[in-house]
Amino acid sequence: MSGGKFRVVVTRNIPEVALKMLRDVPNIEMSVYEHRDRAMPREEIIAELSKGADGLLCLLTDKIDGELIDAAKGRVKIVSTMSVGYNHVDTGALKQRGIDLGFTPDCLTETTADTTVVLLMTTARRVGEAIAAAKDGSWGTWDPLWMCGKDVHSSTVGIVGFGRIGQAVARRLKAFGCRILYTGPRQKPEAAEVGAEFVSEDELFAGSDFVVPMFPLSDATRGFFNKARFAKMKKDAIFINATRGEVVVQDDLVDALQNGVIAAAGLDVTVPEPLPTDHPLFKLPNCVVLPHIGSATVATREQMATMAAANIVAFATGKPVPFKAKL
Repeated sequence: MSGGKFRVVVTRNIPEVALKMLRDVPNIEMSVYEHRDRAMPREEIIAELSKGADGLLCLLTDKIDGELIDAAKGRVKIVSTMSVGYNHVDTGALKQRGIDLGFTPDCLTETTADTTVVLLMTTARRVGEAIAAAKDGSWGTWDPLWMCGKDVHSSTVGIVGFGRIGQAVARRLKAFGCRILYTGPRQKPEAAEVGAEFVSEDELFAGSDFVVPMFPLSDATRGFFNKARFAKMKKDAIFINATRGEVVVQDDLVDALQNGVIAAAGLDVTVPEPLPTDHPLFKLPNCVVLPHIGSATVATREQMATMAAANIVAFATGKPVPFKAKL
């Protein structure tokens, strides 16, 4: 701290409720990037840190590594990210420098599960195509085969990974009368609550009408869904991804959709983000792409922001960081 002030660099104009939390602490001084519609450029983060900073409140869009942290010349003592995942943070660099990492665990479960089910149903019932047809005049007289989609009720949904969000998705789809399969490293006792069946990976792919990954990004899961795994799925299967774009080999997904290996895909995450408007996925009628809105509700985003701010406030006032990642 300099002059008794704990200076914090905030890389995005986050919800006001969180900024007020920081502003209301007498010894905290803030520098906030004024633009809510775009990420703070890396060079600007470095420039702000070089002016002196004790804390950094960042987002998934910010790559936090040793080079960036060192711009503060050893002064930064806590990084708090407004996210559940922290793959964008070089945790080894923070650990080496004795810097705490705060994050926002367990706040996205229900909202992301809602989005996943919305995406699944939108893709299955071809909602995007139907809306476009109503608007552009291609909606004609009743045709028994026109705009037919896939039933969600009574279908089989395979969830790869069965953590909190996977279980929340299963609870919602169980209400539609879906059979729930799941696979992963081990069986989960919680699966009994929704009658989910533990099966092998191959059994899940072969038997599921919908395949939904619900696992975190890691070295083991990066590129998990590739040409070989798409080939194991049913030809009328629909692939839904609302976890991380990097778990999919995207070119393999394009090929699978173009060549009828699987029927359709619904994506809330892609590589890169934003996805270029001329990307092949946008040209495929059997692919729905959302702009990463998994946690996009006012309540959830405010909760994320306040949790991230609470980490900074606690550290700045000498209290234990409430949502601290294990480095």
